[in-house]
Amino acid sequence: MAEKAKKVRKSENAIQRYFRETSGELRKVSWPTWPEAKRLTLLVLLVMVVMGIFLAGVDYLAGEVLGIVLGL
Repeated sequence: MAEKAKKVRKSENAIQRYFRETSGELRKVSWPTWPEAKRLTLLVLLVMVVMGIFLAGVDYLAGEVLGIVLGL
C-alpha cells in the first residue's frame, strides 16, 4: 500500500504539487477579522499619506538646496 502512495506522489507534476501545498498552507493561516482588516487598511493608508508628504518635503528641500548650490 505504501508503494502505491509513493508512486502517486512521484507521478504528480510540479504544478499539482504547488497547488496542493499552497492550499494546505492557506488552511493554516490565521486570517484577520473584518474590523481588524479595516483598521489595518486605514493604518496603511495613513502611513502612505504621511510618508508621501514627508518625501515630497524632502524632495522640495533638496531641489531648493541644489538650486542654491548650482546657482540656478
